[in-house]
Amino acid sequence: MRSRLPLGLLLALSLLWLNLPAQQAQPDEPRYTSDGQLTRPDNYREWIFLSSGLGMTYGPLITTGNSEPPHFENVFVTPRAYRAFLDSGTWPDKTMFVLEVRSSASKGSINKGGSYQDELAGIEVEVKDSSRFPGKWAFFGFGKSMQPISALPATATCYSCHSMNGAVDNTFVQFYPTLLPIAKAKGTLKH
Repeated sequence: MRSRLPLGLLLALSLLWLNLPAQQAQPDEPRYTSDGQLTRPDNYREWIFLSSGLGMTYGPLITTGNSEPPHFENVFVTPRAYRAFLDSGTWPDKTMFVLEVRSSASKGSINKGGSYQDELAGIEVEVKDSSRFPGKWAFFGFGKSMQPISALPATATCYSCHSMNGAVDNTFVQFYPTLLPIAKAKGTLKH
């Protein structure tokens, strides 16, 4: 005679099985190695594009002898964090931003004037993860590397600059024209 599982146990196991994908790490959340290094997000170009800057600098501008064309800086944020910001005007835990830095070029193909984005110069990532970082936010400078890396030390200037100048929750929302009105409307813009 075969034994049967009670209907209640069978139902509980079915519900557990259905919830397994929800318990796994979300695809747009930070992924770390066993020793705490951040894995470079490989799909960031599928995230929400926030803005692009050309030749932006945050420190003293050095123009003497600098003949290199300015860089483009493209900013992407995870879709989940973007949706949460639209609702609340703040960034949820596990938010990730990618700053993609690209060289600019002006001579190529049919272009007669202006600049266009060219080769990848580097990738930087800002992560909000209150369970890992004492100040909630951490910065990672991947450069062109695909290898996991550790967070920049807390003495790096990006921490103090973002803390003092970030318009919303340590981020430069003042440079994201589609999110600035939301922060104003939700009352989360730092003055």
